[in-house]
Amino acid sequence: MFIIGVVTGAVVTLLVLMLIVPAKMFVVKESKHGFQETVEAIEQSASELNWGMPHKYDLQATLKGKGLEVKPVQVISLCKPNLANQVLSQDSERHVSAILPCRIAVYEKGGKTYISYLNAGFLSNIMGKKVKPVMGQVGAELEVVIRQIVK
Repeated sequence: MFIIGVVTGAVVTLLVLMLIVPAKMFVVKESKHGFQETVEAIEQSASELNWGMPHKYDLQATLKGKGLEVKPVQVISLCKPNLANQVLSQDSERHVSAILPCRIAVYEKGGKTYISYLNAGFLSNIMGKKVKPVMGQVGAELEVVIRQIVK
């Protein structure tokens, strides 16, 4: 009976990880605006909240240069130095730099414009004690960045 309980628990845990976690990893919201207006609105909103924009990737142009065609996709890298410093200044937490700076993607699908980004608030729940409050704040601030842009 004990072994059946352990196996059942493992199967349920695995199913939760496979079904729920991937759906929670990203936030996807429809924009009120067209593609270019959405990109500009994110840049403006982020700037007003003191987020820097170290880079913007035009994936459509990049792939076109390789002979491939995709619909418009731009990825905006955002950084808030004081938050990044809280993670990057600690050797024990520097591995989190793999998901820095924060990125917001803008893309078109089915004639509509969408915004997607990593769900930092959700991820904060599985991060270490030192990173959790920073990622939670990042998640909350990203929501503010896009609040006026989404439906």
